Amino acid sequence: MPLLRPIPLFALGLMLAPPAKALELIEIRLPLVDTSVSVRVAELRDPQSLLTGTSDLAQLDQATGGSFGRRLISFLQAPLPIPIGAIAKESAGTPLMAQVLLILEALVKVEGLEAPPDPAQIVATLEQRSAKGQLSLLDVLEVLPGRSASIELDQAVFGLQRLVRQQQPADNLISQGKPAGIDPALSLRGPLKPIRQQGSIAASHRPEPLQVVSMAPSSGGNGQLVVISHGLWDDPVNFEGWGAHLASHGYTVLLPRHPGSDQAQQQAMLAGRVPPPNPDDLRLRPLDVSAAIDAAAAGNLALPSPVRTDQVVAMGQSWGATTVLQLAGARPSATLLGRSCENLRDPARNLSWVLQCSFLTSANRAGGADPRVTAVVAVSPPMRLLFDVGAGKAMNGRVLLVSGSKDWVVPAGPEAITPMAQEARNTGGGHRLVLVQGGDHFNLRSIEADGGGPLRGLLLAWTEGAFAAGPAAAPGPSAPPLLPADGWGDTSFALVDVTPLLPAVPTP
Repeated sequence: MPLLRPIPLFALGLMLAPPAKALELIEIRLPLVDTSVSVRVAELRDPQSLLTGTSDLAQLDQATGGSFGRRLISFLQAPLPIPIGAIAKESAGTPLMAQVLLILEALVKVEGLEAPPDPAQIVATLEQRSAKGQLSLLDVLEVLPGRSASIELDQAVFGLQRLVRQQQPADNLISQGKPAGIDPALSLRGPLKPIRQQGSIAASHRPEPLQVVSMAPSSGGNGQLVVISHGLWDDPVNFEGWGAHLASHGYTVLLPRHPGSDQAQQQAMLAGRVPPPNPDDLRLRPLDVSAAIDAAAAGNLALPSPVRTDQVVAMGQSWGATTVLQLAGARPSATLLGRSCENLRDPARNLSWVLQCSFLTSANRAGGADPRVTAVVAVSPPMRLLFDVGAGKAMNGRVLLVSGSKDWVVPAGPEAITPMAQEARNTGGGHRLVLVQGGDHFNLRSIEADGGGPLRGLLLAWTEGAFAAGPAAAPGPSAPPLLPADGWGDTSFALVDVTPLLPAVPTP
């Protein structure tokens, strides 16, 4: 007989067997008064059900004239500040989903689960419900299988309110700015046909050859090089839309695969063959990019035509964005990690700290500056704890930082707006911050079939500006602008350059 044990909610994305019966009973734990009350899920849809119900919570509600139940139902039915339905559809079954849902693991545990549930069915149900509007915590609870669930109410309230506060600064800045317009010269695919190739190169810092995908125009290229770094448990294929768009406009694009933190490592970890990513990967990833640039310079990638490597633009998303910041000269430090990683109630704490805090032992030896990288695009980088305030002073590359207003993995408030406000006030340098209204941690990437996604015009505009500036692309007090005033917007998402609107943030 299977062992009955509590199943954390984050584990649902990793299970593959048929689903069990849906939840019927929820235990609400109230640690402040050292007690708990049970409630039937069916009684949580409206106060009238509690007033006529028979559960512990129903009796408590009846004793308080319905006031307790109204407050609880209001909390459970409030829209979650995270797009659970869309996120579940895009990342179900991956360890990334497991890390993402750690925020709910602290709130909900399911008991009496005799058979692992089918994530596809749960995702389909959540997607169906989210089509009718934003999901609530009660919507999520109702699709969970098992005998009962327990909720730590005080943790739930604190965690959700903190996430809402972390997302508000982005909405406020976007409302003050003007979305960029659309220039077809930037948003439409260029006249050149991209050629995709895949090869491998020797890298002295890796025991195995490094795999590199290249996307380059078959002819008529401009000889200029762009490198794209993927995120944790991700793959170059999810950024080939960026690469194809840039290649169609003449650029040669390299997409190295980072062993140890790519999809292959993810699958091996799921199968129990390897541990999670090693903290040393923080140091190795920038070396992967530099090795790809070296290979292009030496002619070892069989590119259609030679490229210049004295000036390179680097792009990345999530951990890949952190990687390109290192290449641009931002040096990681363990100082803030040591101060903040153990504080579970830090108002700036967010899900990306799970990854950042894993680098405590390696941050001080994870520099990766490459002077050939003179401009970078960093999309949703985990960075608040990894880089000390003032780290921008020594950077060799100009930064375009991009963050989505609905990113709940790397929220814009603590991870983009505050660090950029501190750098802009203290060091300047010509860096820019663009916020994407409705952007989350997953919908700004692009496979090739998507045509470059919502950032394609922005990526091309920044790249063109960087190469046109030449040596002046490097950061400095009088650095010329690399991003044009307009034309790099998108039809599906509002993109706003909020750099001039950044608040004054005092230096710690």
